[in-house]
Amino acid sequence: MSDAFNGGSSEARRKRLLFRAQRRGFKEVDLIFGTFAANHLAQLDETGLDAFEALLDAPDQQVYAWLRDHAPVPAAFDTPVFAQLKALCQRKNPTWNV
Repeated sequence: MSDAFNGGSSEARRKRLLFRAQRRGFKEVDLIFGTFAANHLAQLDETGLDAFEALLDAPDQQVYAWLRDHAPVPAAFDTPVFAQLKALCQRKNPTWNV
């Protein structure tokens, strides 16, 4: 989605996505998405922002199952952004933004 379609600047979109990422309602997913957003949102291009926003629109339980390899990732969500989220989860001794 373009910034014009979203009704704001790229910066406003990133702030909105950060807020959504940190407050999904499922604590584990909040930590994963919030940490990813804090560390990577500034570097994402429009395609990356679209992919991240699509993941934010997916149900928490499904996304968590995909990240934990408990369910296959649908092709529409199997993006470089998802790969970065998954890599974040697979770190040894991870720290999470709170």
